[in-house]
Amino acid sequence: MYESVILKASKKYNVPADLVRAVIRVESDFHPHAVSSAGAEGLMQLMPKTAKSLGVEDSFDPAQNIMGGTRYLRTLANQFDGDVRLTLAAYHAGPGAVARAGSIPYKATERYVRKVLKHYYRYRTNDR
Repeated sequence: MYESVILKASKKYNVPADLVRAVIRVESDFHPHAVSSAGAEGLMQLMPKTAKSLGVEDSFDPAQNIMGGTRYLRTLANQFDGDVRLTLAAYHAGPGAVARAGSIPYKATERYVRKVLKHYYRYRTNDR
């Protein structure tokens, strides 16, 4: 349903489409109107302040949310030298927490990273 936007965002920000799919799967299970208890919104569960900084005007618009979330993944990947585990940890816990810890800072974040990577590897395997 969101494949064309995922592919466009993947190409624009040089983030693997399978990783974008995996983040969406774990964050919202592909529900565009999902809202977390912390207030994160949409498919990629963007916090309102983060969404705004990424130019996302409507977090519940799937195209805006995917483009913004993928852009954020690229920003984090650049910050953490392409380390996928730290990039995902920063997406979940915030880049400051990961930078301060120098690793994955929380047990919940470790579980999140494992879950996203499980889906990522599954999607990659199915693409072949």
